[in-house]
Amino acid sequence: MANAIDSRAHAALARAFSSLSPHSSMLAWLDWVSHLAASPGKQTELARLAYDQHGQLIEYLLQCLVAGPGAARACVDPPAHDRRFSDPAWMAWPFNLMHQSFLLNQQWWEEAARGVWGVEPHHENLVAFGARQWLDVFSPGNQLATNPVALKRTLEEGGANLARGMMHFLENAQRRIAQLPPSGTEDFVVGENVAATPGKVVVRNRLMELIQYAPTTEKIHAEPILIVPAWIMKYYILDLSPHNSLIKYLVDNGHTVFCISWKNPGSNERNLGMDDYLEQGVQEALSAVNTIVPDRNVHAVGYCLGGTLLAIAAAAMARDNDTRLASMTLLAAQTEFSEPGELALFIDESQVSLLEAQMDTRGYLRADQMAGAFQMLNSYDLLWSRMVNEYLLGERRPMFDLMAWNADATRMPAKMHSQYLRRLFLDDDLSKGRYPVKGRPVALGNLTLPMFCVGTQTDHVAPWHSVYKLHYLVPAEITFVLTRGGHNAGIVSEPGRPRRNYQIATREARGGYIAPEEWANTAPAHEGSWWPEWLAWFKARSGEMIKPPAMGAPRKGYKLLGDAPGQYVKEK
Repeated sequence: MANAIDSRAHAALARAFSSLSPHSSMLAWLDWVSHLAASPGKQTELARLAYDQHGQLIEYLLQCLVAGPGAARACVDPPAHDRRFSDPAWMAWPFNLMHQSFLLNQQWWEEAARGVWGVEPHHENLVAFGARQWLDVFSPGNQLATNPVALKRTLEEGGANLARGMMHFLENAQRRIAQLPPSGTEDFVVGENVAATPGKVVVRNRLMELIQYAPTTEKIHAEPILIVPAWIMKYYILDLSPHNSLIKYLVDNGHTVFCISWKNPGSNERNLGMDDYLEQGVQEALSAVNTIVPDRNVHAVGYCLGGTLLAIAAAAMARDNDTRLASMTLLAAQTEFSEPGELALFIDESQVSLLEAQMDTRGYLRADQMAGAFQMLNSYDLLWSRMVNEYLLGERRPMFDLMAWNADATRMPAKMHSQYLRRLFLDDDLSKGRYPVKGRPVALGNLTLPMFCVGTQTDHVAPWHSVYKLHYLVPAEITFVLTRGGHNAGIVSEPGRPRRNYQIATREARGGYIAPEEWANTAPAHEGSWWPEWLAWFKARSGEMIKPPAMGAPRKGYKLLGDAPGQYVKEK
């Protein structure tokens, strides 16, 4: 009875605080404040920094007065990734003083949040993150009166930009209230101009559909490819428009490709757990592929959470002497969770318990709850820059396929999501050999099949340093790629796309460990897409070219159930 009451209370608390635990934040700030109060050396250091910055700002003000109408040099440069003040208009008076003052304030808070004796590292990160979020709210770039670019546009257009911005704001608000996707997504229709690679659904169960893609070449590599995507979002991130579809690229280069399309769970799927995703997902898909393409080992590919699930499945297969896999590819997928990057800010006991209480009332985690966390991790690109462009400048960024896919969000079943957060993120059971499959733990150290692993440089979801840790977890041969881009754009990196580059190197089986920074300083760099490297890697580990297999295997229980992309991907 007490647990039920507390669960309802915490669910209400989650609703009130947008699914973020207020206790985590309060504990972090209390930890920081109390230890700072007991650290006179740190206080003196911060006071000295404030005094020095004040002197810098006074000196800069004098330089601006001497320079007159011309632009004075900056007294502090923004971080390399900060583009808020890159427009030359920010160097004109008085906006130069405003943004320089803001950057100095930002520097002070970054120094204040770090290095206080006795503060828990998690709390230190939360304080630094919280300070950054509050500072972003008051950035001069976010206000019309203090944004020279917006003011110039307003004068040039006589306020028409603000009128357009108001229309954009009202439309966005109406769509949010009506629970409709952003404007422009209607131009991207699943099965027509996205997720349009021809194929057939050959398996459908309560958890997934399996799609077999139609061949486009007379001869194909003998070994099929099975793709296990994440179910945090829909599978067609790997089958976007025809020009940037990774699945179409594989098919057109002579591969037989199968891909799982996960069901978008609702209340009825609340009790689906990680074991269900293993059994009814990976294992049932693998059995179908083995039947449709018999007597051939399978190249398995996992993306994001799908890659983590695939690693668990492969470890269980290795434990049980199951040798059906020819290789394994992990795309932006973590197998070790001790340093999962900024996403760890939202994962502690207080936060997970709050989410569990909220999920218990519905049976799932809503998509917008996850989206809010990701927006905060990259608040400038995903929130503030969009608001400035749409509402102050009156410019709406044209919708494109990756944005439309990102708006086509999914839910997470309560049981699975709780297991994922606790057993992987909080307890790191997989890397420590404690994760159970069918009642027995699995160990990544048993994996000996060749691996291709991709990390992306600016990934907020699976930081490449975390992805790279696979090197000391498995003895297998690993070809590791570090590519430009983030969690999604780094993977959707088709040949011919401008400003693409990557590094690649192979660690031989049972080879020595090289630390990630050393690897980054020594691995050969290349311009362009990493996709052709992957094709060459597959070719070196594949057999002869043969005629394509039939679609499905009706006599063996795998009838053609409909055209790709199937039914589940269209569920909202």
